[in-house]
Amino acid sequence: MNISKIYEDLQQLVPTGMVKRGEVLESHVFTRIGGRADILAAPATYEELQSIVTYARVNEIPLTVLGNGSNVIIRDGGIRGIVLQTSDLTEMGLRDNVLYAQCGAKIIDVSRFALEQQLAGLEFACGIPGTVGGALYMNAGAYGGEIKDVLESALAISKAGRIVTLQGEELEWGYRKSVFASSEFIVLEARFALQPGDPAAIKAAMDDLTHQRESKQPLEYPSCGSVFKRPPGRFAGQLIQESGLQGTRIGGAEVSRKHAGFIVNTDHATAKDYIGLIQHVQATVKNKFGVELETEVEIIGEE
Repeated sequence: MNISKIYEDLQQLVPTGMVKRGEVLESHVFTRIGGRADILAAPATYEELQSIVTYARVNEIPLTVLGNGSNVIIRDGGIRGIVLQTSDLTEMGLRDNVLYAQCGAKIIDVSRFALEQQLAGLEFACGIPGTVGGALYMNAGAYGGEIKDVLESALAISKAGRIVTLQGEELEWGYRKSVFASSEFIVLEARFALQPGDPAAIKAAMDDLTHQRESKQPLEYPSCGSVFKRPPGRFAGQLIQESGLQGTRIGGAEVSRKHAGFIVNTDHATAKDYIGLIQHVQATVKNKFGVELETEVEIIGEE
């Protein structure tokens, strides 16, 4: 790849957005780890995003989509090709009485906007740190609610540059997965099916969930959130705790002493530290309980 040419071309294709070369990605993810991107491009409009997707396909350039990096570990070698960051696509509003939000909007902010509009259904998302795109990608959930429960439809773009609306069975919902995790589609916009509600009751529910999150999760350290999916009939955090792994460290990465389901960056951890500790936890839990812990966090990039 001719990185200089790609950089120059994208500057023309993304006139109102942002294009950077050799950007260090650790400042773009919650774990505060990760190498450099060959090119980081943040479009300001759907048209610019479509131009990037089409350009990457025509020129056979690897394309990686990144939201706000709340549920991702980027390896120390960084990411080749183009990293398409959606963080500038944050518009939300009401259209035909349906709440919509662009892919880069934070799902926390969308839940607060729903409260302002006296709409119920997104209370469970008030503590999920990811973007709308990321929430749809992994069917994010918390405290008994999931995105699939409240999504009416999604506007998406294929890696071939075709814009489509997906709904119903087309979204292929599963536990921490959707059609976006297993296909060539990228989320552009979500449209939520919410119901009118009592704003006092909505706020009370959100306040309660926020208190639970702040009291139980190690929010004082950088992390990728909950590292592992919930194994059938069990809880990953409980298995890790009962394996005596809380406080275990590799380099600057540590199994949280506050919540065993979290691995935190306590002292300039590298991705190698983080991934090594994940593998150690998986091996220990498998040896003690015979349970295979599957990662919920996405691990991307080069060694």
